[in-house]
Amino acid sequence: MIWQIIHIIDIVLWLFVAISVFYIFFFALAATVGNDKKHIIVTEQKKHSFLILFPAYKNDEIIKNTVVDFLKQVYPKELYTVAVIADCMQNSTIDYLNTLPIKTLVPTFDKSSKAKSLQFAMHNMPKSYDNVVILDIDNVVSTDFLEKLNEVCNDGYKAIQCHRCAKNSDNEVAVLDGISEEINNTLFRKAHNYVGLSSALIGSGMCFDYKWFKDNVDKLSTAGEDRELEELLIKQNVFIRYEENIPVYDEKVCDADNFQRQRMRWMTAQTQSFLRMLKYLPTAIKTFNINFINKTIQQSLIPRSLLLVITFIFALFMTIVVHAWGLKWWILFILICISLFLAVPSAMRTRVAFRSIKVLPTLALRMFKNIRHIDRKNTEFLDTSHQ
Repeated sequence: MIWQIIHIIDIVLWLFVAISVFYIFFFALAATVGNDKKHIIVTEQKKHSFLILFPAYKNDEIIKNTVVDFLKQVYPKELYTVAVIADCMQNSTIDYLNTLPIKTLVPTFDKSSKAKSLQFAMHNMPKSYDNVVILDIDNVVSTDFLEKLNEVCNDGYKAIQCHRCAKNSDNEVAVLDGISEEINNTLFRKAHNYVGLSSALIGSGMCFDYKWFKDNVDKLSTAGEDRELEELLIKQNVFIRYEENIPVYDEKVCDADNFQRQRMRWMTAQTQSFLRMLKYLPTAIKTFNINFINKTIQQSLIPRSLLLVITFIFALFMTIVVHAWGLKWWILFILICISLFLAVPSAMRTRVAFRSIKVLPTLALRMFKNIRHIDRKNTEFLDTSHQ
């Protein structure tokens, strides 16, 4: 009797984990064998106007350098405005920003959040634009960033996620964080577009139709504003385009504490998003909103580093307990390894990358610790410190 119960528990756990593994495996294959297809094509060509938003929370020196660098754009100066939302910044920093040809907005929040900063900016910008771009304070882009973005806007896309990638590889943690970013780009952005689904958003390097964003920004209420934006877009059947050829360089975390803090924010946002979307899932099924159904499933997935650890431990344990029971777990472990290998760009499959795997168990353990601290009602901003 006891062995039957153990066997049933084993099968239920396997099925639960298998959903995440097979989902990732499918999109890893799609990215490998698929090809890019334009979702919308519009022949009209024009120079779009852009509002560039930098929600800036502390990190005074970084925002100075980022803004100065961005102002090197070759795009016509009269067609874009840079706005910094200077939250909790020193007066000297604000004075410096005021000397630049940008708009400096200074909010006062009881509790800071990126969503509040974006809302504050949209309420305090006097003129309208064609598009709004959201960048983080550490993001670096090429001088033709807006030129390339304008071309995509001319194709008719109202929501665009640029290719966010690592600008640093200081140590093993930063290398793994950069690899993780590229895996996300492959699975949840590129592969999704390949099969006709909307790309996932990532919090920065995002471009939206100005009117759409202004009409919807006040609906944001959590620290996972990118996931909320995704929900709003797919509910309204607005396709999210991923542009691999428009890089946005982003600073990767360099220590385990920052990694844990960042993942805590992501895991909390994922849980909140899943619970919100679950309520609308029946409606999405009735209306055949495939993007919404897919996104709901995506929010229920187990993080990849945990999948690696879970499948390996269960495969080893079940092989010892009952050899035949372990086989199905080894299949999952092999599939997740193959999937992640396929999802990593070939240029990143280096010795340095493989050597960095040694810190994976430590980072996975920290993610396990995060699980018991997830607060589905939390809306406070968890800042990640920058170098």
